[in-house]
Amino acid sequence: MKPSYAVLLDLASFDRGDLDLSPLRSVCGHWDLHQRTAREETRRRISDAEVVVSNKVVLDHGLLQSAPGLKLVCIAATGTNNVDLGAARELGIAVTNVTGYATPAVVQHVFALMLTHATRLFDYRRAVLAGAWTGSDHFCLLDYPIRELAGRTLAIVGYGELGRAVAKAAGAFAMEVLVAQRPGGAAHPDRLPLSRLLPRVDVLTLHCPLAENTRNLIGSAELALMRPDALLINTARGGIVDEHALADALRNGTIGGAAVDVLTVEPPRAGNPLLDPAIPNLVVTPHTAWASRECRQRLVQEVAENIRVFSAGGERNRLV
Repeated sequence: MKPSYAVLLDLASFDRGDLDLSPLRSVCGHWDLHQRTAREETRRRISDAEVVVSNKVVLDHGLLQSAPGLKLVCIAATGTNNVDLGAARELGIAVTNVTGYATPAVVQHVFALMLTHATRLFDYRRAVLAGAWTGSDHFCLLDYPIRELAGRTLAIVGYGELGRAVAKAAGAFAMEVLVAQRPGGAAHPDRLPLSRLLPRVDVLTLHCPLAENTRNLIGSAELALMRPDALLINTARGGIVDEHALADALRNGTIGGAAVDVLTVEPPRAGNPLLDPAIPNLVVTPHTAWASRECRQRLVQEVAENIRVFSAGGERNRLV
């Protein structure tokens, strides 16, 4: 039997008014849809709910305990750090997340960042706007060296669905792909520890979750192992890279460039080391690798399907 009352706490974090929400409406009798929810509003809003959907609103032990009729929490994302899973287990509340919905968008974003650096896109754009092409003695500008991806070595940390999809796309660019042995992960004979992998890479891209064994996985020591023309891409989680170490490495020319879609604190606060406009060869995008409309619509459909299966007594994407 489908739930009679569900609450969505932060719709504006993934819907800009361009999504079809009918899949959600079809699996619950009544929805309270909130564009955003401040911490002090959460307790009141979830108090009578059977189902709560949250993208990033924190649901800790006290909040979960304050909703006696709560049966299911749906995380409208893959990451789970906003929900106290231990408390949910203790209280008998099921928790689901969504996986795989963002793969095409993230792969596209990774290669957009890679190509931005390889083609020196922003440098040439600035040069054109400054009149350098208009004043050129030749038909083109050759002020900034352009690199081809073909024949370059791409290393992937985190070889789940996203990592594999990036590797597949790399084949279309004739790149060599290496896979890192993630600390704490199962040993694989065809994967390399970072100490052996990093000196070989032209591009390092991160697709692992943020956990205790991956926090600050890429710090000063790891960056020092990379080639001075290597590129680091992070579309995973901000805490995987030591932001101060990366800022220093770019300023000192330890590596050739970086592109990050995630920061340790989001939205970023004043003083984040990677928001200094003087840092060279750095592209920062505002956590938009996942944000295509198609991706966000799949997210809605996947959350709805999690609720439908749970209501029918089944298990789908269950964490608890």
